[in-house]
Amino acid sequence: MSKTVLITGASSGFGAATARLFANKGHRLVLLARRQERLEALQQELAELTEVCALTADICNIQQLPGRLKSIPDAFTPIDILVNNAGLALGMEKAHETHWEDWQTMVDTNITGLLAITRYFLPQMVQHNTGHIINIASTAGSWPYPGGNTYGASKAFVQQFSRGLRADLLGTKVRVTTLSPGMAETEFSEVRFHGNKQQAASVYENTKPLSAEDIADIIYWVSSVPSHVNINEMEIMPVDQSWGPLAVHRNG
Repeated sequence: MSKTVLITGASSGFGAATARLFANKGHRLVLLARRQERLEALQQELAELTEVCALTADICNIQQLPGRLKSIPDAFTPIDILVNNAGLALGMEKAHETHWEDWQTMVDTNITGLLAITRYFLPQMVQHNTGHIINIASTAGSWPYPGGNTYGASKAFVQQFSRGLRADLLGTKVRVTTLSPGMAETEFSEVRFHGNKQQAASVYENTKPLSAEDIADIIYWVSSVPSHVNINEMEIMPVDQSWGPLAVHRNG
């Protein structure tokens, strides 16, 4: 049965890989991202496979976001699966050396934006007594490391907020899942290091990280289990990583 899936942060990384997988399975897509050119290119790519609504929006802009969401065509409502994927880390300085603007952007994106999107669609899911919210957190929310201060705290918020949603939604058929990926090779590190490609590449040097497609496979799987089954939380790491974001085995 075809469903309508809304993916935030859809223009790259986990979001784009997830969009491609759901499109190949025949599900309708609402793709939300800031980068219009990339988003439109992805829409054009996937339009041969399924119906796609591309929505250019910044989830940090709480004043404009509701208006953008209201513009979703009726043919793409209600939303059956909401993938709260948009998120980022900025910098890796220790707390007393970091930049306030980086902290604020991480909070606005990883917490406030996720809350705004969820609050918009959650009443509709409860009204229809169906739906699935899949929140992308991080192992950084569970395992602290130097320089992970605000990013890790923001992802710990996502984990705890998801648990709270599960408690609030008891008695409904709305499902909530938190996925916490470990080291995955996407544009994440390049964004974190403000475009420094060399520094970003060093994160994955001499090791085998997760790929965006690995996470997309898991997102699809948790959404596909029988409707009476709720995958509450899952932590995903590559074999070369153990208990903590910096505990990485490197060859050579």
